[in-house]
Amino acid sequence: MNMKAVLILLVLALATIFALVCVLLTRGRAPSICQHQRLEQEDTDNGQSLVFADLTPEEMVQVVRYLQENLGVPLVDASRALPSDNCISYIDMQVPAKAEVLRFLDGGGARPTREVLAVLYFGNQPDPNVTEYVVGPLPTPTYHRDVTVQKYGGKVPYHRRPTLAVEYKQIAGFLRSQVFPTAPSFMHQVIEYNETSLAVMTTAPRGFQSGDRTTWFVLFQNVSGFFLHPVGLEVLVDHSSLDISQWAVSRVFYNGQYYRDMAQLESAYVQGRISVEKVKKAPRDGDFSSMKPRAPPATMFPVQYEPQGPRYSVRNNHVVFQAWSFAFGMSVNTGMRLFDIRYQGERIAYEISVQEALSVYGSNCPGGMSTRYMDGSFGIGRFSSPLVRGVDCPYSATYMDVHYLAQSQVSRIGKNALCIFEQNLGSPLRRHYSNLQSFYYGGLVNSALIVRSIATLGNYDYVWDFIFYQNGAIEAKVQATGYMSSSFLHGDGLRYGNRVWEHTLGTIHTHSINYKVDLDVGGVKNSLVAHDMAFEMARAPWSPEQQIERPRLTKKVLDTEDQAAFQHQSKMPRYIYFAANSKNKWGHQRGYRIQIVSFAGEHVPETSSMERAISWARYKLAVTRRKEEEPTSTSIYNQNDPWTPTVAFADFINNETITNEDLVAWVTTGFLHIPHSEDIPNTVTVGNSVGFLLRPYNYYDLDPSIYSHDGVFFTSEQDFTACEINSVACLPKKASCLPNFPLFTYDGFQNISRL
Repeated sequence: MNMKAVLILLVLALATIFALVCVLLTRGRAPSICQHQRLEQEDTDNGQSLVFADLTPEEMVQVVRYLQENLGVPLVDASRALPSDNCISYIDMQVPAKAEVLRFLDGGGARPTREVLAVLYFGNQPDPNVTEYVVGPLPTPTYHRDVTVQKYGGKVPYHRRPTLAVEYKQIAGFLRSQVFPTAPSFMHQVIEYNETSLAVMTTAPRGFQSGDRTTWFVLFQNVSGFFLHPVGLEVLVDHSSLDISQWAVSRVFYNGQYYRDMAQLESAYVQGRISVEKVKKAPRDGDFSSMKPRAPPATMFPVQYEPQGPRYSVRNNHVVFQAWSFAFGMSVNTGMRLFDIRYQGERIAYEISVQEALSVYGSNCPGGMSTRYMDGSFGIGRFSSPLVRGVDCPYSATYMDVHYLAQSQVSRIGKNALCIFEQNLGSPLRRHYSNLQSFYYGGLVNSALIVRSIATLGNYDYVWDFIFYQNGAIEAKVQATGYMSSSFLHGDGLRYGNRVWEHTLGTIHTHSINYKVDLDVGGVKNSLVAHDMAFEMARAPWSPEQQIERPRLTKKVLDTEDQAAFQHQSKMPRYIYFAANSKNKWGHQRGYRIQIVSFAGEHVPETSSMERAISWARYKLAVTRRKEEEPTSTSIYNQNDPWTPTVAFADFINNETITNEDLVAWVTTGFLHIPHSEDIPNTVTVGNSVGFLLRPYNYYDLDPSIYSHDGVFFTSEQDFTACEINSVACLPKKASCLPNFPLFTYDGFQNISRL
């Protein structure tokens, strides 16, 4: 064989090997030569962030055992409890007092005692009530103390308790066994009812005055996306009695008419005295409400990955990303919360947390018109759903499990309930192209760290994001998706929304989201300052006979809580910031500005009997003195008794001085949703995103992102293809391999309870 033939065979062999490598790469099974270095930030936390850590399953076991053995009363598992039983509603981490935590974090003080908040329902005693205990210390509890009166000024009446899943099951059983059989002809001939053909949706609040526990239950066809398939029947159930045998139907609604009960509806139907709107039976996939794609898969969508591995680190509940560090957690009721947020080692905020998500509906059906959902009562954190890799978050994100104990005596795990990832947002954080005098380009990719959870609360899905930018800014953002909640279309229904299907009215509603923002700008003591603009008339110095309208800077220190409470429709200064007791290099007070992104609907009139329960929503921004006795803007007990709210945020604002104090900003953002046909099958996130930003305002001497390693700069005289000049030019070399994608898994359908 001559040398030429040998060379040809060698080339063919190398080509074959190269092709095999390419096949492996394109299938996501990169060989070892393509494994990337993991570029994690150094985590110097030394376990301090564990002071904010969620409870572990082992700690939950110990707390339940302690409560069972030391309360002196029998406890029934909440998953099967009757209203007349005693049970554990939920347990959660008890956040220590801020002063105690700061002594530990900053002053070398002792680590605060780790304690638990345990909320119990006591239905099996002469004075049924809800009691809150602080239990400790962990890991092996030895004490408990009743903090209910201390927190709320009195006992929590039993009727205010959030409804357990088992109570909904008991109500569903009551409807199936005792209510629907009293109208057999109507149910079978009009509704085509069998024991599995209907889905039930709760409403809230439950009545018109304190002590009421009567709920409108709206009936839908039990198909995929049932929220869009109302059948026109709604039943008002009085379930106030602790004896479920005493539950009763208070009213029935069908197609615009009200009846005393199902028997009266049956009689009217049999006698031909009602207007029947028979709904076409939908297939199990829901037909128009199905989320199954209408097109086959095609070319894959773009996928983001880190060419040299993640540039952030996650250790326990602590995250480090470039100059940022923070601790994270998940409250059972309110969802994601962040603590001890630092940039360049300086604390910017002690706490940023979700407080409440409120929806107020309109309709000409009773269930719709009476609905004011306060989602914290249902459990924003508890209903954080498993995240789907590559859709809910980038495929290569870091996914974290969440453990919780609610409505049961055993803890549960929310698989992949939280994700953390760095994302190239596809635009420059800043840039300039110079073609005057000198020729250069300077820019910085807008790459930010995102912490995300998604809570599915009945029909709606809320995408919760905390975003950390390289210029020292933080963004809190929420996007709404999922299904609209609909009513049966009848009569003057179009006054309350748009028709989206044959019998389906997309009902008008508002979304209001409340956050707690405990900023510590340059220390704990801050003041609130407002900057804005005004036009002033001035004579031109070089031509006194001419006038100039020139914008000038206006400045005002907001001295009291009343001055710092900006109601929904009031004018608010465009620049409002927490000011430190220190100055930057240029003599300005260092500050962080609060910038709200919102297009909220109208707030419930203050004359409403239930408005005080949601009075936080009066204000787009309210700044108050921070107090341990005012930890949250609302209460889970407000949902079922808004007429006598357990916590009324309006009481926080009492004209106290807020100059040089530890301050908290309460931010409300939201949007009006008038459902329309493009909300079928369900609502998209585009345009349904609101939130706020915390932006440095004279806090630094210049933009700190100038120190980012991601900066790009080259002149016309440089070789911009050289790695040492332009790091982007190195991407073809450094990112020559595809990532080694982990296998796709999903655990979201485990441990699902069905009615």
